[in-house]
Amino acid sequence: MADEIHAAMIEMYCKELKLPGLRKAYGALVREALNNGQSMLQYLSACLAEEVESRKQSRLQTYTRQARFPAQKTLQEFDFTSIPTLPKQRILHLAEGEFIRQKENVVCMGASGTGKTHISIAISLSAIAAGYRVRFVTVMQLIQELLQAESEYRLPRYLRMWDKYDLVCLDELGYVSLAQGGPLLFQFCADRYEKGSLLVTTNLEFAKWTDVFHDAMLTTALLDRLTHHSHILLFDGESFRFRESQKRMIPTG
Repeated sequence: MADEIHAAMIEMYCKELKLPGLRKAYGALVREALNNGQSMLQYLSACLAEEVESRKQSRLQTYTRQARFPAQKTLQEFDFTSIPTLPKQRILHLAEGEFIRQKENVVCMGASGTGKTHISIAISLSAIAAGYRVRFVTVMQLIQELLQAESEYRLPRYLRMWDKYDLVCLDELGYVSLAQGGPLLFQFCADRYEKGSLLVTTNLEFAKWTDVFHDAMLTTALLDRLTHHSHILLFDGESFRFRESQKRMIPTG
């Protein structure tokens, strides 16, 4: 009877103190401690370790959901042999997240289908595992949101909302002309300068970015901020999607 009362009290305390990991595991930990002759300190340590791990997993799930990735990609899944010039060790080092702590940027540059988005998501997932907050967004989606925020006179508040993310992934810069959205994208990037990291994927070399922004001075100013503290990754290879389609083709003759 006494054990039932204590169990009920533990349940109540765990709810009150918001300790879901401990609430779920303490019963099994009690049995393990009794079976192994553990001391009270060992039992307490095991309880706290379970709560820490529970919170870590909960944070990982929350941050991954908030990142809004179109799919989950890992570095283990990426075929580095298809692009021998891509520096694998450098990418693995970036995945450790030090560039985020230093407020540096990454630019993945290369033709469509060469794996830029895959690498950007994989680096971002590793960053989340390291405790950083990440948001993934295509450039066109961001432009639409910036234009709407500006039209509703809430652009400063919208820009501040992005300050909570340690890393922002801007996907597909260069696929569509930005027209009136160019200055807003510049403002977005300038607002993050030395405050938070950007990871940009683009199919255009820097010399052609003027074709997207239609303003040479604005493009120069953007590149100056973006590349000041940056890592440039060149994806010089054949499209993964093209190779996969070739594999699926039925041989003739």
